[in-house]
Amino acid sequence: MTELVTFLLPALPLLALLLTLLLGRYPGCEAIVRLAERIAARRRPDLGTAERPRLPRSPSLVRSGGLLLALSLSGRAPPAAA
Repeated sequence: MTELVTFLLPALPLLALLLTLLLGRYPGCEAIVRLAERIAARRRPDLGTAERPRLPRSPSLVRSGGLLLALSLSGRAPPAAA
């Protein structure tokens, strides 16, 4: 019995979400709509204000990911022939 409880315990949130979806309720739907309205309101330009010209962004000097690997490997010499 305890094995079944420990097996189903992590699945309870998923089962609750599935049950609410089957009943026609969509958790978080109102929050998504409010967030979308807030983002849309922020992007609307005001007609009374002049738009500022955007300055070009300087390239980032921080190297990360694939570029960091490529730069670290590019300085190596080829392996010596045996």
